[in-house]
Amino acid sequence: MKRGLVIGKFMPIHAGHVGLIDFAARRCDELIVSMSFTPDDPIPYQKRFGWIEKLFNDQPNIKPRLIADDFDNPHLPLDVRTKGWAEVLRKVYPKIDFVFSSEPYGEFLAKHLGAAHLPFDPDRRLFPVSATAIRQKPLAHWDFIPRIVQPYFVKKICFYGAESTGKSTMAQSMAKRYNTVFVPEVAREMITTNDFTADDIIRIGHAHYERILAASEHANKLLFCDTDAITTQIYSKHYLTLIPPVLFELESKMKYDKYFLFDIDVPWVADGLRDLGNAREEMHEIFKDELEKRKIDYTLVTGSWHEREQIIVNELEKFF
Repeated sequence: MKRGLVIGKFMPIHAGHVGLIDFAARRCDELIVSMSFTPDDPIPYQKRFGWIEKLFNDQPNIKPRLIADDFDNPHLPLDVRTKGWAEVLRKVYPKIDFVFSSEPYGEFLAKHLGAAHLPFDPDRRLFPVSATAIRQKPLAHWDFIPRIVQPYFVKKICFYGAESTGKSTMAQSMAKRYNTVFVPEVAREMITTNDFTADDIIRIGHAHYERILAASEHANKLLFCDTDAITTQIYSKHYLTLIPPVLFELESKMKYDKYFLFDIDVPWVADGLRDLGNAREEMHEIFKDELEKRKIDYTLVTGSWHEREQIIVNELEKFF
């Protein structure tokens, strides 16, 4: 039996890695895909390893394995450095016959393991991408990110602010413009008056959180969210004079990549649920203060509809 080895951090695994692994799997009976990790990696190792397992679940000759990255010394010359790798890998894995790689280390590591080196796309002509580039600008390299990995890199956009400022309409409009999905203000689906209870507000908080998780699985690069957990806290405090602690927990679990604070320089429109038309300035300041208290960076959305769209689009284009 011929055994191959592919090593990497896979942070994240991308189309180039998948191409390399498929190339290797066709050339040996068993392929060990060794993923190294540290506790401080920018993408949790459990998530990365789960992606690898799911991607190759239907290829039994591919054996994903985890190995702690506690034996490397990046300050050494590559020949010496890979000798240390080989010493550890020999203790952990059975005899390796082939090393597959797209990097300069491959030839050295194969030599130290007594294996043959089979390079794959070393010039990155087939897959002009790197994990570092994906982490820095995921939307610019979207087509190189496997579908199972894409939800992790979806940029969550929060439209935030007082009532009747155009958030809901803008969320739908932007989702259509960017060919993606949006999460509506879930509270409006669950209550019809402002006579609600603490249990109601907790259910709203959980429902909004779960809706965002579900929508992230289907979003195309961007996910537009109409309000957030801070909004739920603000209205809970206003109407109930209390904030259930779980709303702060939900806030800590859901992070947004960009906040847009909608100004109140548009007409207030009654809709049967809104009742704060006489307190717009006060509520706007409350919303703004909550962001500033948390040191959350935001962009103010103001002016006509066209001007508001342009402000948002100009900011979003920075992601690309």
